[in-house]
Amino acid sequence: MKNFRTLNLAVNFYRQIQCQKLPSSLSNQLERAAVSIVLNLGEGRGRVRKADQLRFFHIAMGSLRECQVILILANLENSAAWKTLDTLAAHLYKLIKHAG
Repeated sequence: MKNFRTLNLAVNFYRQIQCQKLPSSLSNQLERAAVSIVLNLGEGRGRVRKADQLRFFHIAMGSLRECQVILILANLENSAAWKTLDTLAAHLYKLIKHAG
């Protein structure tokens, strides 16, 4: 898993959001969605069949979009976390296109 750059980006994003000051409702939801990205990438990567991989990668993308909306609500579009999430979205998009 160390060479799985998309997973590494997701872990980096999760660590970045730990430092963000947000209202508790947004903070809790952001943390859950960020964890979902990491876990679904890991589980998808462990699947042999492309269809199974694709299903988990799509779930990760849904969680990523949820994180984007939370960052928008928190007015953090110019943060380092946003930039990491944007890069992660591009990586995940390529994974989905490759698996599909």
